Amino acid sequence: MAPRTAGGRGGLGAVQLPDSDDAPPRQRLWRNAGEALPAAEPPPAVQAAIAGVQALMAGERRDLLEVELDTARLTPFHQRVYDFARRIPPGQTRTYGEVAQALGDPQLARAVGRAMGANPFAPIVPCHRVMAAGGKPGGFSARGGAATKLRMLAIEGALAPDLFGHG
Repeated sequence: MAPRTAGGRGGLGAVQLPDSDDAPPRQRLWRNAGEALPAAEPPPAVQAAIAGVQALMAGERRDLLEVELDTARLTPFHQRVYDFARRIPPGQTRTYGEVAQALGDPQLARAVGRAMGANPFAPIVPCHRVMAAGGKPGGFSARGGAATKLRMLAIEGALAPDLFGHG
């Protein structure tokens, strides 16, 4: 299954991970996309973004930084959080606190978590690479929640293998 995308004026306006139920993800995608309208055939840039996400989920080390995003409707804080998150390499993670510290204010860890939860561009903005303190996954808004987040991190090789089947 391919991720759904909506093109905005200055790049992708939203990305939606695939789901088994078509209606709610589609509705959420168009709500997150703002003014973008669905196209019968995605333009080449959108097709390339879809291929990049599929490659990432197949285990290729992809940062997807080549995908242009339309962030004009986002707050400056969300733009900064998403820009930082996009630069976390595949196979690595950061905590909400580390992102907040890198943005200049360690007190913003919860705000970083809320921004990750509102991310309209997953996994192009790889919110799955941002964890709670103590190695805990924290939340994840895609279908399957934290289990999906952990599965995505495992695909990227970001998690140490659990030889005893725990976790």
